[in-house]
Amino acid sequence: MQARPARSFSILGWLLESRNGLGILFMLPAAVFLLCFLTYPLGLGVWLGFTDARIGREGIFVGLENYIWLFDDPVFWLSVFNTMLYTVVASVLKFVLGLWLALILNQHLPFKTFFRAIILLPWVVPTVLSALAFWWIYDSQFSIISYVLMNLGVISEPINFLGDPNTARASVIAANVWRGIPFVAISLLAGLQTIPQSLNEAAALDGATSWQRFTKITLPLLTPIIAVVMTFSVLFTFTDFQLIYVLTRGGPVNATHLMATLSFQRAIPGGQLGEGAAIAVAMIPFLLAAILFSFFGLQRRKWQQGGGD
Repeated sequence: MQARPARSFSILGWLLESRNGLGILFMLPAAVFLLCFLTYPLGLGVWLGFTDARIGREGIFVGLENYIWLFDDPVFWLSVFNTMLYTVVASVLKFVLGLWLALILNQHLPFKTFFRAIILLPWVVPTVLSALAFWWIYDSQFSIISYVLMNLGVISEPINFLGDPNTARASVIAANVWRGIPFVAISLLAGLQTIPQSLNEAAALDGATSWQRFTKITLPLLTPIIAVVMTFSVLFTFTDFQLIYVLTRGGPVNATHLMATLSFQRAIPGGQLGEGAAIAVAMIPFLLAAILFSFFGLQRRKWQQGGGD
């Protein structure tokens, strides 16, 4: 009867004194949190994707029926196209403009600390508030953009930003780019701060142009940061929901429906939990591809440290 307390005491002592044991104790709260709020919902979503569950009743196992039905659903494939277009175009624009802005902020400018703080405002403002602001900017009758262009004589009537499929896609991409540029710019600026200025000064003394210094020194040394930043940017953009839902609800005629918004629409307002879960599960391969991109991109660190590429 007295051996059990001694054994428990020895295990507790090992956890407190051992380096590995102490690490386990520190990771335990995070592991419990992830298990409750990530692993369980993910597992439940995967299971619901194989059932015909609806709101108000439990479903029965139907196998791949939901996925077979989605394979023949043109709205689902339109959402896949919209998601890929939205993610690729927005991520590329955020990277190009964010890198350009980071290079500017890395120069010796007056009040550069103030500008670095101001640039974060689009990122820290809640997404819903940003979406409401853009909803007003894109208003079909009172848009400030249409008002200025009409006064300048560029257009003769207001632009229907959110009422036409093509302009709606461009409008939501522009809103996402505006929100995402600060994250990319500040992250890349932090990476630029780690690059020794002596390398650029030595290259300049050897006659290298600004473009040569950027392509041969700055960009290669910035590659690991770019891999991480762009992976997060792609993940944030691919799973974007709030911005699209507030601005367009997926309209007009499903032109701006992403996989995330379509999954919500089918599962909650539509009541088809199994179908909505199947759409959400279909997003996983794309997310895994982005994570693998990050993993292989980080291998560039070996090159940065003087090892093999």
